[in-house]
Amino acid sequence: MNNRILCCVVIYLISVGLKGAVVTQFPKHRIVGPGKELTLQCLQDMNYVLMYWYRQDPGFGLQLIYYSTGARNFEKGDVPQGYRVSRKDLQSFSLTLESASTNQTSVYLCTSSEPQRCKDVSSLHKKGASQGGRGPRLQEP
Repeated sequence: MNNRILCCVVIYLISVGLKGAVVTQFPKHRIVGPGKELTLQCLQDMNYVLMYWYRQDPGFGLQLIYYSTGARNFEKGDVPQGYRVSRKDLQSFSLTLESASTNQTSVYLCTSSEPQRCKDVSSLHKKGASQGGRGPRLQEP
């Protein structure tokens, strides 16, 4: 009996954890000549507020190009030069290579997520908040 309950709980937790946005990115493959403009589209079906564009060069990790915190609201990432973005609604986030060059040859990835709430505040942040709200302070040893 206990094993059956445990099995049901595990299956429930797995199914809850698998709920997420379906992200569609297109075109899947594209080759353009130098100096040409190219726009990549990203669509998601869950109206998540946060969306991100990354690039991954061969042999390197992901690099954030731009991210968005809502419709018509976006910020530069680590490598925004040569790109622009547009987000007219919560479902879509487009990335445009303004003038394609060989150094932009890469794998481009789009993702979306829900905002995550912080459940616990560290003692460092609590202390900073108690000092006039100016953020955390480090103490000398």
